[in-house]
Amino acid sequence: MSTTTTGQDQTDQTPATRVTRRLRAGLQQLFAFAGLILIMIVFSLASPVFFTWGNLVGNMLFSTVVIGTLALGTTFVIITAGIDLSIGTGMALCAVMAGNFITNMGLPWQLGVVLAILFGGLVGLVNGLLVALAKLPPFIATLAMMMAADGLALVLSNSTPIYIDAQTAGGFMQLSTGTLIPRVPNAVLVFVVVAVTAGIVLNRTILGRYTYALGSNEEATAISGVNVTRWKIAVYAFAGLFTGLAGVLIAARLGSAQPAIGMGYELQAIAAVVIGGTSLMGGRGSIVGTVIGALIIAVINNGLQLMSVPQEWQNVILGAVIVASVYIDTLRKRAATST
Repeated sequence: MSTTTTGQDQTDQTPATRVTRRLRAGLQQLFAFAGLILIMIVFSLASPVFFTWGNLVGNMLFSTVVIGTLALGTTFVIITAGIDLSIGTGMALCAVMAGNFITNMGLPWQLGVVLAILFGGLVGLVNGLLVALAKLPPFIATLAMMMAADGLALVLSNSTPIYIDAQTAGGFMQLSTGTLIPRVPNAVLVFVVVAVTAGIVLNRTILGRYTYALGSNEEATAISGVNVTRWKIAVYAFAGLFTGLAGVLIAARLGSAQPAIGMGYELQAIAAVVIGGTSLMGGRGSIVGTVIGALIIAVINNGLQLMSVPQEWQNVILGAVIVASVYIDTLRKRAATST
């Protein structure tokens, strides 16, 4: 994955400016990684269980997989200066669809996985149509989708979990909990593959270039002849595929599709993206930073749970982390503007 985090802002033409921004991006990722190490040291001192293999891999890394997969798609959306609040409940809806495809319809689990991921793309496509064609603010469009996905997940599951039979679809569970590499869950390998893929798409394809361009200066991008409506829809649809994959992975981990499991994941994913250096104002972001941000969120959640911090206080701390990250992003934007 490339560590480049600056978009192709059309106002940044000089090589010196581009080098300066790359250096800032690299330092930002370095600081985020240093923060991750510091947090891990603190929690390891607070709990002797923290650095055990079972906790690091079985708990923390799998939490990173779910949050991180959602955050990968959200990175594309936020770089365009958009937002997607529907990814949490959308993930639950895709998990329910996977359960329906495999258990209720009796489809081969491989086909069920593909259809559930594509269903996530459909959810993202609808978001894109609402934002790009209907011209709804991304916050409103995806908030509406968040509520709709939550309701559909409950309706399609009859408000009860859909259990997946390990005898007939054992390979589905192996997708998440199996171990191609000893003691490393397959879900971690899947996440590594999709993170690398997302990095390549963002930094080496036309979709990535236009993602940055939309967030840097949408008006200038449109004037240059780019169909911004089409590409904005494509960004949301592409991001939806990650929502579908997250739904598949969490259903495979649990062995069931839980219709109410998604609430709150959207905030953690957005926090991971912002902590990783993606600007809420658009035009700047990276996959490497998002992966680091997802690790930070997972480590904080895991460490607080090991320390038996009540859930309500965990939410307070996560909220404070989000506020601090956004404030730092605002300071970075001001500093970049003044130079």
